[in-house]
Order: sequence, then C-alpha cells, then structure tokens
Amino acid sequence: MAITPDPRDLEFVFIRASGPGGQNVNKVSSAVQLRFDTRGHTAIDDAVRERLTRLAGRRLNTDGVLVLEAQRFRTQEGNRADALARLAALLEAASQAPKPRRATKPTRASRERRLDTKQQAGATKRLRRKPGLND
Repeated sequence: MAITPDPRDLEFVFIRASGPGGQNVNKVSSAVQLRFDTRGHTAIDDAVRERLTRLAGRRLNTDGVLVLEAQRFRTQEGNRADALARLAALLEAASQAPKPRRATKPTRASRERRLDTKQQAGATKRLRRKPGLND
C-alpha cells in the first residue's frame, strides 16, 4: 500500500544551505525544508503512523510534523525532488508491516552440538589446571 501525500499537505521552506558554496553561499536559498503534518493526513492509519514515528526519530517534532532537510544539490528543484523522494521512501517503509515472529524450538542436532561444544570447552579448561588441584 503506497501512501501518496496530498501536495496541499506539503510545505516547502527554502533556506540557505550549510557548507561551502562559493560566491553565492550567502545569497541563494537552495536548501529545502519539507514539512509534512502526519497527524493531519487522513490516509495514514494508526499502525502506520506509529511505525512512521519510530522511523522518523528526531525528524518528527512534538506537533507531529515531519521535517526533512535536503541540501545535496545546488538547485532548489534538485533538493525539492530529493526531499520528496526521501519522504516517499520513509512512507513506504512505514507502510510495510513487520513480519510476525514465529516461535521455533531448537532441533535435536543443534542441542547436541551445543552440549558437545560445552563439553569440549570444559575439557580444555580442565587441561589448563595445575595437576593435583580439585581432581
């Protein structure tokens, strides 16, 4: 299930990018801050919203607004596309329900291998002892 946010729910704020930028570094606002209100979006159910909260981490503020910053490219268009792609990837990852864990028992052979390994480790430690102590 792919979640596609409504473009009206997205807010783009253009800011100055950090790092080296040459002569335009203090003049051009090419970095993008994408804001997406997760609580106001009705297509996201509670389970997906909870997984999105866990995946977003510090990028989700206390008001439930997901803030993604993109400044990889030198143009606003490139950074806007990058931010949208990252949002789409995050929503896709959150929409995938985790596979339920199925409890299993160890096989008889694996239990025997484990016990054999323990026996060998104990034998090695017995060989390291000084002769005549607690034998």
